[in-house]
Amino acid sequence: MLADYIAKIIEEMLNEGNGILELQRNEMANRIGCVPSQISYVIASRFTPERGYMIESRRGGGGCIRIVRKQMSQNEYLMHFFCAIGESIEEGEAIAYLKNLVGSGCIDTTALRMAQAALSTSALSAIAPEHRSRIRADIFKQMILALMQSK
Repeated sequence: MLADYIAKIIEEMLNEGNGILELQRNEMANRIGCVPSQISYVIASRFTPERGYMIESRRGGGGCIRIVRKQMSQNEYLMHFFCAIGESIEEGEAIAYLKNLVGSGCIDTTALRMAQAALSTSALSAIAPEHRSRIRADIFKQMILALMQSK
């Protein structure tokens, strides 16, 4: 998939730049053979603050996008997730966050499967649908706090 390929290239460039990358969207799009909006989509969807990245966009003079991989301790990373969850969270968002926690080494795949089950709509089926997202967020935050206490 093109988005995976673009993300892989950006990750490699970040690794070569010790976690810092400045790129020009048009230049990268020409090199890869795609439209610039595809580069923007990948950056916006995969290089998010929740995943440990800071993005700055500079306009004018050719403009560029600066991506910085934040170095955080595991507890800082978990606290970032805790805050990002907010007051409510949908099941799909929770799964995405959990996969990021696996990718960062905060949890293993067994913990991923257990958390997915606990946060699933079927596990919350006894709760009125309009309250599930809020309850899911509360449960997820408690999981994050438990992880922080165990580290």
